[in-house]
Amino acid sequence: MIFPNRLTAKLTGHGGPVHCVTFSAGAGQYVLTGSSDRTIRLYNPLKAAPSALASDAPVGKPGPAAAAAGLIQTYSAHGYEVLDLAVSDDNARFASVGGDRQVFLWDVATGRTLRRWAGHGGRVNAVAFGGPAQELVVSGSFDATVRVWDAKSAATKPVQVFEDARDSVSCVVVAGSEIVAGSVDGRVRVYDVRMGVVHTDVLGYPVTSVALTADGTAVLVSTLDSTLRLMDRVNGQLLQAFCGHANTEYRVRSCLGLHDAVVVSGSEDGHLYAWDLLEGKVVEKMRAHEGKVASAVAWNGKGREWASAGGDGEY
Repeated sequence: MIFPNRLTAKLTGHGGPVHCVTFSAGAGQYVLTGSSDRTIRLYNPLKAAPSALASDAPVGKPGPAAAAAGLIQTYSAHGYEVLDLAVSDDNARFASVGGDRQVFLWDVATGRTLRRWAGHGGRVNAVAFGGPAQELVVSGSFDATVRVWDAKSAATKPVQVFEDARDSVSCVVVAGSEIVAGSVDGRVRVYDVRMGVVHTDVLGYPVTSVALTADGTAVLVSTLDSTLRLMDRVNGQLLQAFCGHANTEYRVRSCLGLHDAVVVSGSEDGHLYAWDLLEGKVVEKMRAHEGKVASAVAWNGKGREWASAGGDGEY
């Protein structure tokens, strides 16, 4: 296996740690990032080669080259840090959440917010689109609830609220009529909205990230015992475990790549790790983000590119 480890773009400009990063849908030509500086930035990595940045500019005060390298648009509406992002399949909208206790729905082209849903009692950690036409937005919060919002109507109240978690909901993904939510209470809950039932898997350690395989039969779970686990969605059986990185304190995201052949994760030791999915062995370890926490990773589903974000404010 040849893992893609060559740096093709280094994007700068945020004034603080970058908490989330995601590719646009489809060809994945663009990258969207959210930061503690309360802004969201849209980039074209093809216009931001590693040499295009002003490397001597401190974080928060980028030089002219760094400010312009690949930047398409900056979205500003959050009053607090941005913690998660989700892009619609048509790339016309994206959702963002953070310390505001609100869920923001944006128009990509105009840079304006289409909806702002309030109702969570704490910071909102995670967001995802759902529904046949992605007319729903799902959010998970520090208030231990998962809420479902209707993006087609003008309704300001959630259409559904799940209150099973006993601690902060850290991550959510949607697959058809199911919502998969990870919580600090050490459990992964799968809500079957159509059947009205919930299935729970007990991990025993706070969950920081969940990701589904392409066929939806397994879920990758990151927990605060420095372990990633691949689990069967039907019976909860442990299929493989991935270790070697450091994750005992912060929310660190993970993902699947190369058509589910590899598992990729950030780490608190300032490195990025990749494992062979079947064998569970480390196939790549890369130092990144100036040795600071590498908090998020994302894979471009249509290619061999992937992105990382971290405490140095770069991605």
